[in-house]
Amino acid sequence: MLSRCLQLAMVALLVFSASWTLAEDAPAESAGIEVMSAFTSAEVKEGEAVAISDKTKYLVMFLMGVPLLLLLLATVVLGVAMGVYGKPVFVAHMVCAGLSMTLATAHAVVGLVWFYPF
Repeated sequence: MLSRCLQLAMVALLVFSASWTLAEDAPAESAGIEVMSAFTSAEVKEGEAVAISDKTKYLVMFLMGVPLLLLLLATVVLGVAMGVYGKPVFVAHMVCAGLSMTLATAHAVVGLVWFYPF
């Protein structure tokens, strides 16, 4: 008889403990929603790349574009001198070509980052 009472007490404890844990979970979910709403309602600050004025952006792009055109012209001149006139300027031609490609890539990336979304 004592073991039967002990079994009933264990079942009652199990049932009540399950209901207590369910009651404790509900406030935790609403607290989680409050925490998430604090992050989603915050104002978005503009980065430094967006805060630069358009005039400054155009100036930077121009200052990158002028040396790019000069390097392209030098690459063409060295290529013609090497190909047509047989001058030994291969290394200088390749250095100018590498610098042109590097500056062209940087120019394209900056242009996309600053001006793509219009």
